[in-house]
Amino acid sequence: MSPVIQEEAEARLVTEATDTFSVPVDLLYDGAADPRTVHVAFPGGTDWAFGLDLLEGGMQTPTERGAIRVWPCGRAQLIVERHSADGVEVVQFDTAPLIRFLERTHTESRTSATAPA
Repeated sequence: MSPVIQEEAEARLVTEATDTFSVPVDLLYDGAADPRTVHVAFPGGTDWAFGLDLLEGGMQTPTERGAIRVWPCGRAQLIVERHSADGVEVVQFDTAPLIRFLERTHTESRTSATAPA
């Protein structure tokens, strides 16, 4: 059974106002349940789920699938934009926790692939 990988991070909510504010989020990956999906869990129970490959690709170049767009912002930040019936939500992340998270998902994927059935 694959463990759930969790990484704590801060997401800066980007709004039309000049001030931004940070909220703690959990980056989650469950290779046993869905090895192609990551979750960003916000306070209050909001959860954004999207492809692991979308997050990986967005670290290097603007990437989009469905309602989610991901792109690098400078050398050390990443933007994730989500479109819904309620409008557009944009969050900005420092890349360091995202890189740690992705490295852990890759380690888990390799371990699971070589484990005896």
